[in-house]
Amino acid sequence: MTVRLYVPRDAAALALGADRVAKAFSREAETRGLDITIVRNGSRGMHWLEPLVEVETAEGRIAYGPVRPADVPALLDAGLLDGKAHPLCLGGTEEIPFLKNQTRLTFARCGVIDPLSLEDYKAHGGLRGLEKAIAMAPADIVKKVTDSGLRGRGGAGFPTGIKWKTVLDAPGDQKYIVCNADEGDSGTFADRMIMEGDPFVLIEGMAIAGLSTGATKGYVYTRSEYPHAIAVMNDAVAIARAAGMLGPSVLGSGRAFDMEIRVGAGAYVCGEETALLNSLEGKRGIVRAKPPLPALQGFMGRPTVVNNVISLASVPVVMGKGAAYYRDFGMGRSRGTIPIQIAGNVKHGGLYETAFGLTLGEIVDTIGGGTASGRPVRAVQVGGPLGAYFPRALFDTPFDYEAFAAKDGLIGHAGITVFDDTVDMLKQARFAMEFCAVESCGKCTPCRIGSTRGVETADKIAQGIEPEKNRELLADLCNTMKFGSLCALGGFTPYPVMSAMTHFPEDFSPAPMVEAAE
Repeated sequence: MTVRLYVPRDAAALALGADRVAKAFSREAETRGLDITIVRNGSRGMHWLEPLVEVETAEGRIAYGPVRPADVPALLDAGLLDGKAHPLCLGGTEEIPFLKNQTRLTFARCGVIDPLSLEDYKAHGGLRGLEKAIAMAPADIVKKVTDSGLRGRGGAGFPTGIKWKTVLDAPGDQKYIVCNADEGDSGTFADRMIMEGDPFVLIEGMAIAGLSTGATKGYVYTRSEYPHAIAVMNDAVAIARAAGMLGPSVLGSGRAFDMEIRVGAGAYVCGEETALLNSLEGKRGIVRAKPPLPALQGFMGRPTVVNNVISLASVPVVMGKGAAYYRDFGMGRSRGTIPIQIAGNVKHGGLYETAFGLTLGEIVDTIGGGTASGRPVRAVQVGGPLGAYFPRALFDTPFDYEAFAAKDGLIGHAGITVFDDTVDMLKQARFAMEFCAVESCGKCTPCRIGSTRGVETADKIAQGIEPEKNRELLADLCNTMKFGSLCALGGFTPYPVMSAMTHFPEDFSPAPMVEAAE
């Protein structure tokens, strides 16, 4: 009897030696004459346990990890193929607390299926949303997405249904769906995990978006730093096209939608939708002034839906299980689930999908397990390099768009980076300004010049040069950038700087230098 063994092909697992582990199992199986099929699945998102190896047994899948190539012979000797005990055995995969306590909707199949098996995808609920969509009028699909309360998961939190309705109602002989997969925020990896672990859900979401708006062509725009995701997505598109999921008649509906993968050079600003569109058109990736909105004049001047990977990958859940089902999760105006990416100095880093509403403290202390260093948590940055730093005093803040905005923060792409009590918040503020200076497209003065002046001012504070005057200047620069920048790169850079100054003022008052005794 053939035993199915799961070894992830996710980039995080590969970085930790998953390919070497898979080869070690193949060698041992050949040497011992074992009948093993190795499935290269996506990651379950528990990065401290990668490479996580799972074996399919009569009792379900049993997990072992983190597995190194040298562990393979002993694991087989101990009876891994039968799910037997070993120091690396974690028990039933679904019973691991980090995974068991999640609400996995968008990531329900990630780490479970073979990413490039359409049969696996269908067997685990795939295509149900698209099958329902092809029997519906475009306006009815849009209404369902609107009723679900789904908002953009890329950072802005704009209602997805409103954007789709704008494109549906816009006149145009050609419309487009553009997936923003330019995941540039440090400490974020949800988009990559979907593309590498469940690519068909993104393809299905884009096809539904096309049917609902009258768009017949789609593009996934991602970055060159994601070679594994690019390869999987290209293969998945070819498989979907061959199966009739894409093409001139989607699932035999007579309605057309096709798509392709495009790769940018990795400029952070190309995560902004108008800079992305310029890059997609082969132009320099600089921000466009709005209006006109991309929904009316986007790619090639035509009506265009620009949505994040997670937004589009959540649509099949809405269509398959219903708007009310999805809307029942969450709080306030933040409906459904959010894949929280926990990174930095943290014990249990990884992806945790849950309904909106958990407090920041629950995420960091209970789910993340505190710092990896064992030292106290001092600050948590939420929302990538442009997100605000929250001190422990704000750990009671619910994970919700409006709740974070009320505390001068933002959820962004839901990346969380944890810092212990050794962090220097003045250096972190300087880093934010330097990051903006390096990544600015240069089109607007507040971002281009303000960020450079910000670095200089932070350096003066660090050197003890007129600290009070320079703190005021730094705050003034932030105000100018926040309200004068053309896009969110310059407009959001003040969030980490001002939050660091507000919540950690002691780091902005360096001790005066003591002159050496003669």
